[in-house]
Amino acid sequence: MRLTDFATPAFFENPYPTYQTLRAEGVLVQVAPNVLISGRYDIVDTLLHDRRMGRNYMESIRILYGDDAPKMPLFQGFSRMFLLINPPAHTLVRSLLMKVFSAHQLESMRAVAQTTAHSLLDRFQARGGAELTAEFAFPLPVEIICRMLDLPVEHAQQLGGAASKIAKVFEPAPLGADELQITSAAYEELARYFDVLIEERRAQPGSDLISMLISVEENGQKLSHDEIVSNVILLFLAGHETTSNMIGNILLALHRNPQQLEQLKGDHSRIPKAVLECLRYDGSVQMAARSALEDVDMGGTQIARGTVVFLSLGAANRDPAKFTEPDRLDIARNEGRVLTFGAGIHHCLGYRLALIELETALQVLLERLPQLRLTGLDTLSWNRRGNLRGVDSLMAQW
Repeated sequence: MRLTDFATPAFFENPYPTYQTLRAEGVLVQVAPNVLISGRYDIVDTLLHDRRMGRNYMESIRILYGDDAPKMPLFQGFSRMFLLINPPAHTLVRSLLMKVFSAHQLESMRAVAQTTAHSLLDRFQARGGAELTAEFAFPLPVEIICRMLDLPVEHAQQLGGAASKIAKVFEPAPLGADELQITSAAYEELARYFDVLIEERRAQPGSDLISMLISVEENGQKLSHDEIVSNVILLFLAGHETTSNMIGNILLALHRNPQQLEQLKGDHSRIPKAVLECLRYDGSVQMAARSALEDVDMGGTQIARGTVVFLSLGAANRDPAKFTEPDRLDIARNEGRVLTFGAGIHHCLGYRLALIELETALQVLLERLPQLRLTGLDTLSWNRRGNLRGVDSLMAQW
């Protein structure tokens, strides 16, 4: 197999046949010089937990974009995001952020999520139809993260659009020169916006997420201004792109499996398990990347120091060695741990918030639009992203 096999039109529309081939080819499959990929659950899970597998972000940027690329503000900013750094720096930053993202703090967002979801539906329910991606799935998590950061909700669309542009930096394949320029401009736009906002919150702190990031400390250590800027951008980015795509994937999975949908309509208490099963069945986050910080022996395969290893979460979540009939959606499934949120020290910090948003979105739609049906299922346009899976639009009627 080659890395390009994971960037074809057929793959973007349905990656799971490719993942089946990947698992059959071996424990770790070489897809390019110094690049391996695995789609087997046990290997992916093990490597996500292995401290010898970490991040070497700036070196990967140098390889992809040349020796001068690490000097760009875009990549400088990304290099400060806790998602892309190793211990001990990662340990400190994550520990500080975990104080902000406590379970109690996040559970209080359920009411905010419900209010936001109902408000969005109020805008289009009477029409009898809508494009759910643009009118519901995209604005829901964006407006919620705006409320958490105490930003004007009317800024949501502009900020969300800029965040969507910079999300492409996480793709396995390098961006073209023009796209890199657009992405850089979007990052700098966000950095300027939050630069000003952080200084305002220093002068007049509130109870919002930014004010908490400014004040939180661990053993006398606090986040620097630049670290706050980078990680607020990361939270904004992670707080909407993954969730908005996943809302669409959940609706598609359920409407393509009407018996499962009917079971859910009959018992809304099954929503949390249904969401987890949809995350396994067709998650929005499909891939994680690690670099070998030292030589690693994995299942008899040697991973040399410096090797980039792509861990296919989407393939692992459909591994028949872990899940019974993995290609079947089963909202009553009670086996295995879903890997869509990752694992180990880089396990998704905001997974509780994501689950709250996904559960709320599904519950509100089922309650208020029980006759909702998706149209155009045979002509869906999937985004051309190897790492973030979702549709460009999702038409519905009721």
